[in-house]
Amino acid sequence: MSDPTSLPNFPPPPEEHPLRGRVLDALQDLEFAPDLDGQGDVAFTAQGQKLFVRSLEGGQVDIMRTFGQWQISDSVPDDLTTRLNACNDISLGMNLVKAGIAGGTLVLTVEQIIAKRENPKAKVQISVGLLLQAVQLWHKNVLAKSQRDAGVAPPEGQQEPGPWLSVATPRPRREGDVDGRSDGTEPQA
Repeated sequence: MSDPTSLPNFPPPPEEHPLRGRVLDALQDLEFAPDLDGQGDVAFTAQGQKLFVRSLEGGQVDIMRTFGQWQISDSVPDDLTTRLNACNDISLGMNLVKAGIAGGTLVLTVEQIIAKRENPKAKVQISVGLLLQAVQLWHKNVLAKSQRDAGVAPPEGQQEPGPWLSVATPRPRREGDVDGRSDGTEPQA
């Protein structure tokens, strides 16, 4: 009897190629050296940052969730509102990226629909680029917002990031406005 581990491992036919396998192939093509983690997610490193891809298999289409988690350092101000406002800016300003804080950890994720026979390589490249950009933008914004709230001017020659979506900017009152409403009606509770 032969050892079953010595038999060659043939990939499934193209019509049965699961998304996780296609993601592994795409990441290998992009030279990210992917590996499977304990939860079955595909783990890889891009520009020194550990990222993951979770494949959610569906009926007609699959979902590819690319995400990263970063422990928030002590150099970032503790104010949760400032941190969450910076998350809000990322989620509203970057369309595909969702941002949140979970127990002192910044979590960024991009979810994309992948057709059953689609090569996910291009979408992997897009999601990785967006996540790396988003983590830098979050950090920059949270520091700038805390400095602004403390009344500290940005360093000489450095422009303050913004405009921020999480900071309400009052619009000028116009004739006919009632309690800030432009249609002239009273607000409903």
